[in-house]
Amino acid sequence: MPIGVPKVPFRMPGDDDASWVDVYPLNRLYQERLLFLGQEVDSEISNQLIGLMVYFSLEDAAKDFYLFINSPGGWVISGLAIYDTMQFVRPEVHTICMGLAASMGSFLLVGGAITKRLAFPHARVMIHQPASSFYEAQTGEFILEAEELLKLRETITRVYVQRTGKPLWVVSEDMERDVFMSATEAQTYGIVDLVAVQ
Repeated sequence: MPIGVPKVPFRMPGDDDASWVDVYPLNRLYQERLLFLGQEVDSEISNQLIGLMVYFSLEDAAKDFYLFINSPGGWVISGLAIYDTMQFVRPEVHTICMGLAASMGSFLLVGGAITKRLAFPHARVMIHQPASSFYEAQTGEFILEAEELLKLRETITRVYVQRTGKPLWVVSEDMERDVFMSATEAQTYGIVDLVAVQ
């Protein structure tokens, strides 16, 4: 048995012998299709999650993914890239909120397969409109950035409307400010389908 990083024996389908793999997510958990977003969404974590979903869906298109989310949000474009990949890959993506799914985190939570979106009992969910750093932009850049931001807001709002079943006016109004929800409130809103029981 190896010494150092905790490892467990794991036999890949088609292999005769088991090999020792790390217990940590980079190996063993990923092979079981357990993915984790436990940080702010940025291009690095986005590319990692996208790569894992594409790679493992090519390996076995029938085995579902489980995306565990504890995220304060992050970059809109990186989040949209993860969302689009979740819709593109053939396996269904179960989303599980543990801790906090705010902003882009809640957007990815709602993006899970309908009926397969879950929140832990003490989880918190927050939705709001996408934001930008206007104070850093020059006037011309500000106008272009504002137009792009309005397009992104419209896209995000349409997704929430489609996946929650809420009317457009309700989602648009709620996205005007930070709306925090408990797990049961997120279920009532339609962001998750189930609240885990203890």
